[in-house]
Amino acid sequence: MKLYPYRSKYVAMAAVLCAIITAGSLHVAEATASRSQIDAYNVVWDSPSKDHNGSMPIGNGDIGMNVWVEQNGDLLLYLSKTDAWSENCRLLKLGKVRVSLSPNPFSEGTPFNQTLRLRQGEIAISAGAGEKAVALRIWVDSNKPVIRLEAESNSQFDMQAKLEIWRTDERKINAKGQEANSAYGLHKGPKPIIVYPDTVLTDQKERIVWYHRNEKSIWQDNLKLQGMESFIAQSHDPLLNRTFGGQIAGTGLVNINSTTLKSNKPQTRFVLSIHPLCQQTETVGDWLKELDTLVSENGLNQLDDDNKKHREWWNQFWNRSWIRATGDADAETVTRGYTLQRWISACAGRGKYPIKFNGTLFTVDGGGFDADYRRWGGPYWWQNTRLPYWPMLASGDFEMMLPMFQMYKEMMPLAEHRTKIWFGHGGSNIAETHYFWGMYVDNNYGWDREGKHVSDVASRYIRLEYTASLELMAMMLDYYAYTGDAHFLEETLLPLSDSLLEFWDVHYKNDENGQMRIYPAQALETIRDAENPTCDVAGLKWVLGNLLDIPENRVGAKRLKFWKQMLDKVPPIPMAEKDGNKRMIGAKIIHGGNMRKENSELYPVFPFRIYGVGKPDLEIGQRTFKHRTKKGNSGWYQDDTQAAFLGLTEKATEFITGRAKNKHDASRFPAFWGPNYDWVPDQDHGGNLLMGLQTMILQADDGKIRLLPAWPKNWDLDFKLHAPHGTIVEATVKDGEITDLKVIPESRRKDVIIHATQD
Repeated sequence: MKLYPYRSKYVAMAAVLCAIITAGSLHVAEATASRSQIDAYNVVWDSPSKDHNGSMPIGNGDIGMNVWVEQNGDLLLYLSKTDAWSENCRLLKLGKVRVSLSPNPFSEGTPFNQTLRLRQGEIAISAGAGEKAVALRIWVDSNKPVIRLEAESNSQFDMQAKLEIWRTDERKINAKGQEANSAYGLHKGPKPIIVYPDTVLTDQKERIVWYHRNEKSIWQDNLKLQGMESFIAQSHDPLLNRTFGGQIAGTGLVNINSTTLKSNKPQTRFVLSIHPLCQQTETVGDWLKELDTLVSENGLNQLDDDNKKHREWWNQFWNRSWIRATGDADAETVTRGYTLQRWISACAGRGKYPIKFNGTLFTVDGGGFDADYRRWGGPYWWQNTRLPYWPMLASGDFEMMLPMFQMYKEMMPLAEHRTKIWFGHGGSNIAETHYFWGMYVDNNYGWDREGKHVSDVASRYIRLEYTASLELMAMMLDYYAYTGDAHFLEETLLPLSDSLLEFWDVHYKNDENGQMRIYPAQALETIRDAENPTCDVAGLKWVLGNLLDIPENRVGAKRLKFWKQMLDKVPPIPMAEKDGNKRMIGAKIIHGGNMRKENSELYPVFPFRIYGVGKPDLEIGQRTFKHRTKKGNSGWYQDDTQAAFLGLTEKATEFITGRAKNKHDASRFPAFWGPNYDWVPDQDHGGNLLMGLQTMILQADDGKIRLLPAWPKNWDLDFKLHAPHGTIVEATVKDGEITDLKVIPESRRKDVIIHATQD
């Protein structure tokens, strides 16, 4: 497969320079190591990029960078961090670093190569010819909070590193203009949206230090608007005094001003280190002490060992699972998209906060605005946030799911307090659209509260949408089924389920038949006035049924009794019938019209897997899919995954192939999707690509492991995926037949069912 649309006659020469970068040296040498299979999906460019749209993503799970070389020869690094929340709860960039070398090895007509080396977790750049050729290695330490840029040549050269910040002065964002969407929640509000400047320390001798400090915060105003003043005293402001920035320093580099370092003499080797830091501290001085400690703990004295351990982490990551489809160009494209999206998720998946669906850490300038802009701003939408996380189960990337679970766990005290204030009963629910501390965003809640009850959410799209609570529990149940993590069960899954299910139990009354009447309600963002929405009915059935499967000695008899009683009163899944043929519909009764494009009627297929391959009444699910209200395979549409769960091989293959080809036109990186309905790179789009492809290969939730339930016969396959109960399945597929099947533990082999591939 060719991944190199920019290849020229210089690539062969430059590749030699790239190959020299080993764990302990950047010296010029001939490449002799054999390439692993993952190396086939490295991204290689043979020319510099025009601008930020030609950037490559890299990160360690918390710290991210967009990396590119401009045509003038400057190397640019956009710096990001998962917890860099501003006063307005915008996830900001930390800044930009411009690196220049002299003499410039990137001059026009000289060899150039930039390679994203997936297995090593680094970007290698080589430029120039002969003795003046320069090799660079850029990596974000997977085990430490530090960025390393190593540069080496056989000839001496100079290096300059310059911090570029654009938040230099206080300015207003027009609350009714397009840019205000980057501060979503504050848009169209009564107060101006203010961007506050960063601070750069002066009089530094061998380092650049800068920070952004939140001297103000929207947190208290957010709680007060929504009737939650009483909670303020028992909590703390998560934005106020949050300070983020870092230090830039390098071997042989000294300050020529507060934002620029330059070598004091030419050298053959430089190491530039960037130490990002985000902390809530009482004073700036406290933050600076934290920074000095961080720098001291992450010095250069063990650089070779750090890089070895860094590579070991990435090697372990790529070895825990993989999917490699071959057979035609479409299969290659899908495999490349799958592999690169998994890289993007890993680069941002281990931080304090969940992956942002609308661009993750890798936004760049767009729409006429700076790189802090992203459509839909800083809040989390459950409908969007969930999609990068579902495929982490089969990938075995379990640790990356924990930041999302932790965010919801931490917001439970506030959610329970809100339920008491708003509804006068116990339990809690999760808002569809919320800040990371758990409250609705202000514009969705509504600025004008005159004559409105405190619980009256203004946005017709989300005011009665509570499906997030059910799907979160479903995902946590799967996490527990896959990992068997007893601590997670006791400390997270059960406490959250107790609270979330209590809300459903007391919030809705029973009908004359003793069944729960879920009304007033809505079906996702689609049916604004729905009675017994299918997504919620299916969610309750799925969650309660799976909870009841947990042994009594793990959960207690009291819980089991409550779950059984609650399950008994859940109404049936809404159906329509014509000529004796049943199919699911969006709700039992639709009192209001459609708004969005989600298919509530297919939620019993995914995420609540009641209908599917090998399960009763598969034809009901397939018939529902055929008559689904909205159709699509971009962004957050999940038709690909639902088709795969229903064994619709042709449709699943068509959708997943189209998705893998649908990248952002202006972006050079082949897995920067979008913007679709959100922003670039669109993590809903990429998450659905991963989930859809996995589901075509493996489905496991009823004690069985179903292989190839929706796999095309003309695609060969090599895969390693995870299943519940600590199970790993590895196999190859050739001409529709499985060979070399390995199941760990061996005792689970008896649960494997192999389905026939389809032409």
